Amino acid sequence: MRLLGTITPDRPLLVVAVEEEAAHLGASLPVLLTGMGKVNAAVALATVLARGERPAEVLNLGTAGALRAGWAGTHEVARVLQHDLDTPVLRALTGRTFGAPIELDVAGGPVLATGDLFVSDPAARDRLAEQADLVDMEGYAVATVAQRAGVPFRLVKHVSDEAGAGADRAWRESVDSCAKELAAWVRDHLR
Repeated sequence: MRLLGTITPDRPLLVVAVEEEAAHLGASLPVLLTGMGKVNAAVALATVLARGERPAEVLNLGTAGALRAGWAGTHEVARVLQHDLDTPVLRALTGRTFGAPIELDVAGGPVLATGDLFVSDPAARDRLAEQADLVDMEGYAVATVAQRAGVPFRLVKHVSDEAGAGADRAWRESVDSCAKELAAWVRDHLR
Protein backbone atom coordinates (compact mmCIF):
# COMPACT_ATOMS: atom_id res chain seq x y z
CA MET A 1 0.00 0.00 0.00
CA ARG A 2 1.26 3.44 -0.90
CA LEU A 3 -0.56 6.78 -0.81
CA LEU A 4 0.71 9.38 -3.25
CA GLY A 5 -0.49 12.89 -2.41
CA THR A 6 -2.84 14.19 0.23
CA ILE A 7 -6.48 13.27 0.66
CA THR A 8 -8.84 16.23 1.06
CA PRO A 9 -12.64 16.34 1.30
CA ASP A 10 -12.95 18.39 -1.91
CA ARG A 11 -11.16 15.95 -4.24
CA PRO A 12 -11.59 12.32 -5.26
CA LEU A 13 -9.17 9.61 -4.17
CA LEU A 14 -7.96 7.53 -7.10
CA VAL A 15 -7.60 3.89 -6.03
CA VAL A 16 -5.42 1.82 -8.35
CA ALA A 17 -3.95 -1.66 -7.88
CA VAL A 18 -0.44 -1.21 -9.29
CA GLU A 19 1.97 1.47 -10.47
CA GLU A 20 1.70 0.29 -14.07
CA GLU A 21 -1.99 1.25 -14.15
CA ALA A 22 -1.29 4.64 -12.48
CA ALA A 23 1.76 5.53 -14.59
CA HIS A 24 0.16 8.50 -16.40
CA LEU A 25 -2.13 9.95 -13.73
CA GLY A 26 0.18 12.79 -12.69
CA ALA A 27 0.25 14.37 -9.26
CA SER A 28 -2.85 16.58 -9.25
CA LEU A 29 -5.04 14.07 -7.37
CA PRO A 30 -4.18 11.66 -4.56
CA VAL A 31 -3.56 8.08 -5.67
CA LEU A 32 -3.74 5.02 -3.42
CA LEU A 33 -1.77 2.06 -4.78
CA THR A 34 -3.28 -1.01 -3.14
CA GLY A 35 -1.55 -4.01 -4.67
CA MET A 36 -3.41 -6.67 -6.64
CA GLY A 37 -6.36 -8.63 -5.30
CA LYS A 38 -9.40 -8.14 -3.11
CA VAL A 39 -7.62 -8.39 0.25
CA ASN A 40 -4.93 -5.87 -0.67
CA ALA A 41 -7.50 -3.44 -2.08
CA ALA A 42 -9.82 -3.73 0.92
CA VAL A 43 -7.07 -3.42 3.52
CA ALA A 44 -5.43 -0.44 1.82
CA LEU A 45 -8.64 1.57 1.40
CA ALA A 46 -10.01 0.65 4.84
CA THR A 47 -6.72 1.68 6.46
CA VAL A 48 -6.75 5.08 4.77
CA LEU A 49 -10.43 5.74 5.53
CA ALA A 50 -10.03 4.57 9.15
CA ARG A 51 -7.44 7.32 9.67
CA GLY A 52 -10.27 9.79 9.11
CA GLU A 53 -9.03 10.89 5.70
CA ARG A 54 -12.26 11.44 3.75
CA PRO A 55 -12.16 12.17 0.01
CA ALA A 56 -15.06 13.63 -1.95
CA GLU A 57 -15.37 10.21 -3.59
CA VAL A 58 -13.41 7.03 -4.19
CA LEU A 59 -12.66 6.35 -7.84
CA ASN A 60 -11.32 2.87 -8.56
CA LEU A 61 -9.39 2.94 -11.83
CA GLY A 62 -7.85 -0.08 -13.45
CA THR A 63 -7.67 -2.63 -16.18
CA ALA A 64 -10.20 -5.39 -16.78
CA GLY A 65 -10.48 -8.44 -18.96
CA ALA A 66 -13.33 -8.71 -21.46
CA LEU A 67 -15.45 -11.80 -20.92
CA ARG A 68 -16.90 -11.70 -24.44
CA ALA A 69 -15.59 -10.51 -27.79
CA GLY A 70 -16.34 -6.93 -28.74
CA TRP A 71 -15.61 -5.25 -25.43
CA ALA A 72 -12.96 -2.53 -25.67
CA GLY A 73 -12.32 0.95 -24.29
CA THR A 74 -13.02 2.61 -20.96
CA HIS A 75 -16.25 1.92 -19.06
CA GLU A 76 -17.92 3.14 -15.90
CA VAL A 77 -19.33 0.07 -14.13
CA ALA A 78 -23.05 -0.21 -13.38
CA ARG A 79 -22.96 -3.37 -11.25
CA VAL A 80 -20.18 -5.30 -9.53
CA LEU A 81 -20.29 -8.80 -8.16
CA GLN A 82 -17.85 -11.08 -6.40
CA HIS A 83 -17.35 -14.17 -8.54
CA ASP A 84 -15.24 -16.26 -6.19
CA LEU A 85 -17.47 -16.22 -3.12
CA ASP A 86 -20.18 -18.87 -3.13
CA THR A 87 -23.01 -16.63 -1.95
CA PRO A 88 -25.84 -19.19 -2.47
CA VAL A 89 -24.05 -21.85 -0.40
CA LEU A 90 -23.24 -19.37 2.37
CA ARG A 91 -26.90 -18.23 2.39
CA ALA A 92 -28.02 -21.87 2.68
CA LEU A 93 -25.58 -22.45 5.56
CA THR A 94 -26.30 -19.30 7.55
CA GLY A 95 -29.57 -17.84 6.30
CA ARG A 96 -27.72 -14.57 5.57
CA THR A 97 -26.40 -13.09 2.33
CA PHE A 98 -22.69 -12.42 2.08
CA GLY A 99 -21.19 -10.86 -1.02
CA ALA A 100 -24.37 -9.63 -2.70
CA PRO A 101 -23.87 -7.70 -5.96
CA ILE A 102 -23.50 -3.92 -5.61
CA GLU A 103 -25.49 -1.65 -7.89
CA LEU A 104 -23.91 1.66 -8.92
CA ASP A 105 -25.81 4.67 -10.19
CA VAL A 106 -24.70 4.25 -13.81
CA ALA A 107 -27.16 3.62 -16.60
CA GLY A 108 -26.09 1.19 -19.28
CA GLY A 109 -22.65 0.40 -17.89
CA PRO A 110 -21.16 -3.08 -17.81
CA VAL A 111 -21.35 -5.68 -15.08
CA LEU A 112 -17.96 -6.30 -13.49
CA ALA A 113 -17.03 -9.60 -11.84
CA THR A 114 -14.29 -9.30 -9.21
CA GLY A 115 -12.23 -12.16 -7.83
CA ASP A 116 -8.74 -13.15 -6.83
CA LEU A 117 -8.33 -15.22 -9.98
CA PHE A 118 -6.50 -13.70 -12.97
CA VAL A 119 -8.75 -15.17 -15.62
CA SER A 120 -6.60 -16.81 -18.27
CA ASP A 121 -8.57 -20.03 -18.72
CA PRO A 122 -11.21 -20.03 -21.48
CA ALA A 123 -13.56 -22.24 -19.41
CA ALA A 124 -13.43 -19.81 -16.47
CA ARG A 125 -14.00 -16.89 -18.86
CA ASP A 126 -17.04 -18.57 -20.42
CA ARG A 127 -18.52 -19.37 -17.00
CA LEU A 128 -18.09 -15.75 -15.85
CA ALA A 129 -19.51 -14.40 -19.13
CA GLU A 130 -22.88 -15.84 -18.12
CA GLN A 131 -23.16 -13.19 -15.40
CA ALA A 132 -20.79 -10.33 -16.28
CA ASP A 133 -19.15 -8.37 -19.10
CA LEU A 134 -15.75 -7.60 -17.56
CA VAL A 135 -13.52 -9.14 -14.89
CA ASP A 136 -11.00 -7.59 -12.48
CA MET A 137 -9.37 -8.32 -9.13
CA GLU A 138 -10.19 -5.25 -6.95
CA GLY A 139 -13.46 -3.50 -7.89
CA TYR A 140 -15.84 -5.32 -5.56
CA ALA A 141 -13.52 -4.87 -2.58
CA VAL A 142 -13.10 -1.13 -3.19
CA ALA A 143 -16.86 -0.68 -3.65
CA THR A 144 -17.62 -2.61 -0.46
CA VAL A 145 -15.19 -0.62 1.70
CA ALA A 146 -16.33 2.74 0.31
CA GLN A 147 -20.00 1.81 0.67
CA ARG A 148 -19.58 0.70 4.28
CA ALA A 149 -17.62 3.88 5.08
CA GLY A 150 -20.35 6.03 3.54
CA VAL A 151 -18.06 7.49 0.86
CA PRO A 152 -19.41 7.88 -2.68
CA PHE A 153 -17.61 5.64 -5.17
CA ARG A 154 -17.27 4.83 -8.85
CA LEU A 155 -15.50 2.04 -10.74
CA VAL A 156 -13.87 2.86 -14.08
CA LYS A 157 -12.18 0.06 -16.01
CA HIS A 158 -10.27 -0.04 -19.28
CA VAL A 159 -10.29 -3.31 -21.20
CA SER A 160 -6.73 -4.65 -21.38
CA ASP A 161 -7.33 -8.12 -22.78
CA GLU A 162 -9.86 -10.79 -23.56
CA ALA A 163 -9.79 -12.90 -20.43
CA GLY A 164 -8.68 -16.35 -21.49
CA ALA A 165 -5.61 -17.93 -23.05
CA GLY A 166 -2.83 -15.36 -23.43
CA ALA A 167 -4.45 -12.79 -21.11
CA ASP A 168 -1.29 -12.47 -19.03
CA ARG A 169 0.84 -11.65 -22.08
CA ALA A 170 -1.82 -9.27 -23.44
CA TRP A 171 -2.04 -7.43 -20.10
CA ARG A 172 1.73 -6.90 -19.95
CA GLU A 173 1.75 -5.63 -23.52
CA SER A 174 -1.23 -3.31 -23.14
CA VAL A 175 -1.04 -1.99 -19.56
CA ASP A 176 0.86 1.19 -20.47
CA SER A 177 -1.59 2.16 -23.21
CA CYS A 178 -4.45 1.32 -20.81
CA ALA A 179 -2.87 3.60 -18.19
CA LYS A 180 -2.80 6.44 -20.74
CA GLU A 181 -6.49 5.90 -21.51
CA LEU A 182 -7.39 5.87 -17.80
CA ALA A 183 -5.43 9.11 -17.27
CA ALA A 184 -7.28 10.67 -20.22
CA TRP A 185 -10.61 9.61 -18.68
CA VAL A 186 -9.62 11.31 -15.40
CA ARG A 187 -8.64 14.51 -17.26
CA ASP A 188 -11.91 14.51 -19.23
CA HIS A 189 -14.25 13.66 -16.36
CA LEU A 190 -12.72 15.15 -13.20
CA ARG A 191 -11.52 18.57 -14.25
